[in-house]
Amino acid sequence: MTPRTPEIPGIGLLEHYYDAVPRPSARAEDFGPLTLFVREGAGWPFYARPTPGHVGPVSPADVDKVRARQRELGAPEAFEWVGEVAPGLRAAAEASGLTVHAHPLMVLAPAAPTPAPHPAVRMLGADDPLLHAALVLPHLAFAAPGTAVGAAGPAELAAEIGARAGDGRAEQVAGRIRRGETAMAAAFEDGLPLCSGMHNPVGGVTEIVGVGTLPSARRRGLGEAVTGALVRDARGRGASTVFLSAGDEDVARIYGRLGFVRVGTALIAEP
Repeated sequence: MTPRTPEIPGIGLLEHYYDAVPRPSARAEDFGPLTLFVREGAGWPFYARPTPGHVGPVSPADVDKVRARQRELGAPEAFEWVGEVAPGLRAAAEASGLTVHAHPLMVLAPAAPTPAPHPAVRMLGADDPLLHAALVLPHLAFAAPGTAVGAAGPAELAAEIGARAGDGRAEQVAGRIRRGETAMAAAFEDGLPLCSGMHNPVGGVTEIVGVGTLPSARRRGLGEAVTGALVRDARGRGASTVFLSAGDEDVARIYGRLGFVRVGTALIAEP
């Protein structure tokens, strides 16, 4: 782990953000050491995570109870947390039968320079006609994880855009953009997005999420360019802390070029 310098915000600030960000659009259900966020209305489903301030271990039985409730609700059996904050949860999740994935948790150093604009990248407004396409793109990007150039290209993206037409996702994100809860950036070529991502500000903290590049367009610096645009936008909105979770160590090195420093480990558990 890269040594944390005094200027890098601590994990406690990120923990507060993780607990706060679902609450405007979710119902919080108390399971003792764990809290389950249940989405109210349309949009991506949420997850369960450690209850802030809880003292004591988390058992496999605690995880089992939350998973049973998630199945009852028809929600994904998903858990997200910071490994250094709840170190015993990983063993409990694995004993419950879940698979745990680890991702570098990184914070932008306040002294890092603001990236220069990229000519192919722009921020998207709530009424942007390409908002739906930019939101569909990550489905193809994350279906082929990593940084290697892949087979899925414009034809596959166009088909996916048509297949997901009317799914309500664009309307949900457009509302968040209007309320200042989300900002989205994308790189375009020939009328199609090649890379997209967003950040979700809460107070002076924001998380960059969902940065994904069309597999056939990788190795062109587009992920770095979109992330740079999100950093510029976040700082322009007054964010003092910008953070993200990298997909793996190779992706973390890309973010490191922008001034992101590793401060911990983000863990995601799922069946």
